[in-house]
Amino acid sequence: MPPFYTRFLLLLLCLLVIGDCRKHRSRKKRWSAPATEAHKPGTPLAKKPLDGTKSRKLKTSHLLRIDEHDFTMRPAFAGPAVPVGVDVQVESLDSISEVDMDFTMTLYLRHYWKDERLAFPSSTNKSMTFDGRLVKKIWVPDVFFVHSKRSFIHDTTTDNIMLRVYPDGHVLYSLRVTVTAACNMDFSRFPLDSQTCTLELESYAYTDEDLMLYWKSGDESLSTDDRISLSQFLIQKFHTSSRLAFYSSTGWYNRLYINFTLRRHIFFFLLQTYFPATLMVMLSWVSFWIDRRAVPARVSLGITTVLTMSTIITGVNASMPRVSYIKAVDIYLWVSFVFVFLSVLEYAAVNYLTTLRDGKDRKLRETAREQSQSQTLACSCGMSHTRTMMLDGTYSEADVNSLAGYTHASMAAEDSSEKQERMVVHLSIDNESTGTKKKSNRSFRIIQNTHTIDTYSRMIFPGSYILFNLIYWCVYC
Repeated sequence: MPPFYTRFLLLLLCLLVIGDCRKHRSRKKRWSAPATEAHKPGTPLAKKPLDGTKSRKLKTSHLLRIDEHDFTMRPAFAGPAVPVGVDVQVESLDSISEVDMDFTMTLYLRHYWKDERLAFPSSTNKSMTFDGRLVKKIWVPDVFFVHSKRSFIHDTTTDNIMLRVYPDGHVLYSLRVTVTAACNMDFSRFPLDSQTCTLELESYAYTDEDLMLYWKSGDESLSTDDRISLSQFLIQKFHTSSRLAFYSSTGWYNRLYINFTLRRHIFFFLLQTYFPATLMVMLSWVSFWIDRRAVPARVSLGITTVLTMSTIITGVNASMPRVSYIKAVDIYLWVSFVFVFLSVLEYAAVNYLTTLRDGKDRKLRETAREQSQSQTLACSCGMSHTRTMMLDGTYSEADVNSLAGYTHASMAAEDSSEKQERMVVHLSIDNESTGTKKKSNRSFRIIQNTHTIDTYSRMIFPGSYILFNLIYWCVYC
C-alpha cells in the first residue's frame, strides 16, 4: 500500500476517536446539570429531603447491614432471653375427622420481636416491608406446631410470607399456614358429646433461657372469623393459655396453646340413626297382633327387622374409630337390637307352646271319641236288632231330636223291658251330643283367641322400650 493511503487512514481514525470523546463529555454534562441545579441556593422550588428507606441507590442488604452481622445467632446472643410475642388469627376450621382423630385449621401466625442488628436510619420513621426472600437471610423464631401431622405455608401466587422491619429494629413476621394436628377425642358420649381440641406452638431449638414465647395481648391475641362454621359441630369458644413444657434431654420450653371447644349437632344422627332404629323396634311389635298360625308372616317380619338393625349398627361403626369402650350410640342401638331379637324369640315361644297345646287337645279329642264309642256300643248291646241298626254309626243332631220326641205313651205300649232299653239309649245319645258341642266350642275358642304371651307382650315390650328411652335421654342430654 502506498504511504499516501496509509497516512490518510490514520488521520481518519484519529478524527473518529476525537469525535467520540467529545460526545461522551457532553453527555456527562447533560446528566449532571439537574443535580447541580437542585443544590443551588435561591431556587424557587425546594425539593423534599430524601428518605433512606425509599432510596433506590441502596440495596436492602446494605441498608439493613445484613452482611455485617452473623444472623445464624439469635439477637443478644449470650444475653437474656429474646421476648417473642405471638398472635394468631384463625381464618377457617376446615375439617374434624373422628376416624383419624385430628383437625385441620388455616390461620395467620404473626411473630413480634426486636433485633437491633436490623435497625436503620430513617427521617420519616417508616417501616420497610419485604416478602419471603429476605427471611432466609436474617434470624427468625423457629416456632413449630406440636403434635402436628401435616402443615404447609401457602404459596399461591407467591409464598404467603410478610416481613416488616421498623427503624428501631422491631420486626413483624407473618405467614399463612394450614396445619393438621392431632386431637384426643372421647367418644363415650357420642353423638351427644363435646370435644376440646388444642393447637400447640413451641420453639424447636431455643429453651426458655434463650427465647421467651408469650401471647402478645393475652386472650386478645387470638381472633377468629365470625363466619367460621362446621357441618357437624357448633364452635362454642376459643381461648388461649401457656405453660412450660419439659423434655428430659433438652430442658424447659415455652409452649402456647390455642384451645377451642366443639359441640356436636345431634339432628343429623337423629334422622340417620335414632329414628330408623326406633321405627324398626316398633315394626317388630306388629307381629304381636298377627295370628300365631301365620308362620311365614311373623317369621319374615322378625328376620327383616333383625337384619335392618344389623345394617344400621354396621353403618354407624364404619364411620367411627375402633375404640375399646362403649359409646352412647352403641348402647341405644344394641338395646334396640335386643328388643327386636326378643320379639322373634317371643314368637318362637308362642309357636312352640301352641304346637304343644294342639297336640294335647288332639289327644284329648281322640280319647273322648274312643270313650264315647265304647259307651255307645255298651248301651246298644241289650237293644233289639231294629233299634241297633238305626242308632249304629254316625248320627246328627236331628236324629237326637227325633229320638227325644218319644212320649211316655208310646213307650207304655211296649213292654217294660223295651221301655227301659230305649230310655237308656236316649240318655246316652243325649249326653254324647252335649259333650261334642262343648268340645267343638272349646276348640273354636282356642283358635280364635290370641295366646296369653302375645297379649302380655303388647304391653310389656312398648312399656319397657319407653322406659329405656326416658332413662337414656335423661342421662346423656
